[in-house]
Amino acid sequence: MAGLLYRLGRSSARHPWRVVAAWLVALLVAGAAYLAFGGTLVSTVSIPGTATDRLTQRLQEELPGTSGGTGTVVFSTADGEAFDDDQRTGIADAVAAAAEVEGVETAVDPFATEAQREEQAQQLAAGADQLEQGRAELEAGQQRIDAGRAELEAGQAQLDAARAQLDASAAQGVPELALLAGRAQLDAQQAQLDAGLAELEAGEAELEAGRAELEAQAPQLESGQALLDMAAEVRQVSEDGSAALATVVFEDPQFDVTPETKDAVIAAVEDAAPEGVEVGFSNEMASGVPALGGASEAVGVAVAVVVLLVMLGSVVAAGLPLLNALLGVGVAALGTLAFSSVVEMSSVTPVLGLMLGLAVGIDYSLFLLNRHRQQLRRGMPVAESIGLATGTSGNAVVFAGSTVLIALLALNVTGIPFLGLMGTAAAASVAVAVLLAVTLTPALLSLAGPRVLPRRVRAATTPEQHPVVRPMSTPRAVLSLLLGVAVLLVAALPAASMRLGLPDGSQEATDTTQYSAYMTTAEEFGEGANGPLLVVADVPAGVAEDELPGVQADLGAALMAEDDVRAVAPIGTDEDRTVLAFQVLPEGGPNDASTEELVHTVRGMTVDEPEATFSVAGVASANIDISEKLSDALPGYLALVVGLSLLILVMVFRSILVPVVATLGFVLSLLATFGAVTAVFQWGWLGDLFGVHDPGPVLSFLPTIVIGILFGLAMDYQLFLTSGVREAYAHGATARQAVAEGVRAGRAVVTAAAIIMVSVFAGFVFSHIAVIRPMGFALAFGVLVDAFVVRMTLVPAFLHLVGEKAWWLPRWLDRVLPDVDVEGAKLEREHPVAPEPVGTPTA
Repeated sequence: MAGLLYRLGRSSARHPWRVVAAWLVALLVAGAAYLAFGGTLVSTVSIPGTATDRLTQRLQEELPGTSGGTGTVVFSTADGEAFDDDQRTGIADAVAAAAEVEGVETAVDPFATEAQREEQAQQLAAGADQLEQGRAELEAGQQRIDAGRAELEAGQAQLDAARAQLDASAAQGVPELALLAGRAQLDAQQAQLDAGLAELEAGEAELEAGRAELEAQAPQLESGQALLDMAAEVRQVSEDGSAALATVVFEDPQFDVTPETKDAVIAAVEDAAPEGVEVGFSNEMASGVPALGGASEAVGVAVAVVVLLVMLGSVVAAGLPLLNALLGVGVAALGTLAFSSVVEMSSVTPVLGLMLGLAVGIDYSLFLLNRHRQQLRRGMPVAESIGLATGTSGNAVVFAGSTVLIALLALNVTGIPFLGLMGTAAAASVAVAVLLAVTLTPALLSLAGPRVLPRRVRAATTPEQHPVVRPMSTPRAVLSLLLGVAVLLVAALPAASMRLGLPDGSQEATDTTQYSAYMTTAEEFGEGANGPLLVVADVPAGVAEDELPGVQADLGAALMAEDDVRAVAPIGTDEDRTVLAFQVLPEGGPNDASTEELVHTVRGMTVDEPEATFSVAGVASANIDISEKLSDALPGYLALVVGLSLLILVMVFRSILVPVVATLGFVLSLLATFGAVTAVFQWGWLGDLFGVHDPGPVLSFLPTIVIGILFGLAMDYQLFLTSGVREAYAHGATARQAVAEGVRAGRAVVTAAAIIMVSVFAGFVFSHIAVIRPMGFALAFGVLVDAFVVRMTLVPAFLHLVGEKAWWLPRWLDRVLPDVDVEGAKLEREHPVAPEPVGTPTA
């Protein structure tokens, strides 16, 4: 590989304009491909096969009215007073305009909804009054019947007494004719009593029928009132009348709604919004495609330029790595975006490629440039120096880039499509950076000639001298090792409480519409209104139509009985009434731990009468499922990366201890990074410094992405530092002297490269994109501690303490392993460089 790269570097140096032209053509082709084939980026992430996704797919067939995505428009008065009539009318017009947008199923007028609620409450109250009035009338009728019955019973008693007296008279010899007349009169009276009794019994039957009818209405009214009470907190207009929520229901599921549809809704509402009314849009509506680059990112690049100028002392030399990186990210970003019409691509994907492409593009070019400058100082001709630098440092760049590629492409084994695509796109940016480093960098070095050196160095008549360094003392090595490990472990402590989630409106910048909408909703309607849950009850036996309100009330009561449920409202059923949908308002926000626990609790609920089970969907539920899926994939991916790390380093350094320590150092820096991210973004420590105004869970896919990128970069620095140590040891230096010489040889370029990379990543910490800020912080902090604490402190201290044992390798393994000449030592023997002049040894 070194020989091939040597020839490639020499060829690029001989034909520099051809190489430059080829890369410019590549940039034009990538741009043309983007213009011709570029599609739409999505602002959300999804994972097929989660519980939320399965339920959403079901509802598209069984209950289409509840399967569409939703967004919320938040209206509020500028003066904090209640909406007046003109403002209410204007809001209704704005909502109607949103409903006319193509792709929108419906838009719900909040005032019409509240009016319907009030009307329903009035109807229920009137029904309750009628029920009580009917009961009172029935009670009065019953009293009249009871009084009539008492009168009849008294008359019957008198009649019976008269009949008994008549019978007694017969025994006393009363004439038969008189007896017959008396009995006839008594019989007539008995008939009247019987008729009265029959009339009373008929009246009583009528009362019973009326009572039965009223009692049949009572459960319906009770169920309706119970449902109304449970839904009391599901409000569309705040209690003081100064804020209102309009729900926009889309035709497509949440993750399929296009940014164009959302933008059209936003434009329609803003155009029709009345005077004196402020409009905000929820995160589901306004999280559009982020712009590539910004002021904060530019600051990071500016810091990188300053570092290059200070280190290299030449404007030409400083501009060369930057030009490489900018051309690389242009080709990679445009090429990546050209595939956005073929695959569902998250809007974060090209931003991640931009971030990583800038960092490695500058660093890889810098490694070659540094080697070339060293060789020029020793008097080597420009063309020969370019070829040798490409064959040696270029070989190391290819190997280092390959480790980053492997780690990023391994994201595809997680089984999470959007994560695999992000890794592939980022890997493409790294691949472009490597290709540029071994082709365009030699071409530009050829065009620059000796101007890559500062003027004073070019004018010097004798080569610069460097003092010989002596090994560090053993006490210093022990102290460095203990302090370094202690610092990393302390930094890692917060990672034990790390929670994963996706950002909601509260994590957006305070001047954004999403943040305004989130905070207004939380203050006026409760935190849970920002993340309502769609709960579906499956009732296999079905529900009779007349029993539906009662069943809904019973199932709603079961949901209300759970902790952290604020309100429940039925929102639909299927035709067979076997699928009953409810909107559930949690007490906590979409990223609260209580909401996550509630989702799991509801999914595990069952009801016996009627037999029912529950499922949960909605944006908050989807985010919880995605975060858990990513969390589950994390250990396997980390094990894969650690395994790769050990295998690669054993091949490179032909050692057992060096790879083990390098890998353990990577794990320590990784844990320290997770701890720092948790402390800043979840706990809110130093939040003012990093713009964290509302702490929340750590970005769910951040740990996986950081593992992949930080692994590759850690191996880069390990390679460039430790390969120098091994080279010095192989050339006869003692083990401890080799550590000192190897670290001195690579310290300057690794320090500059790490500072540049930290600067580029840190520029994204203050990005306007919520998901990018923690990622920029994690990568900047991770590179900082891994380069300066692990690679330049812990590893040298360990190598010093173990001495020659660091390079021990079993003979059988030495025979099996391939000879990976990463440093290009064989090439150097074929193209010798003048030895570097040295001065007086120093401690």
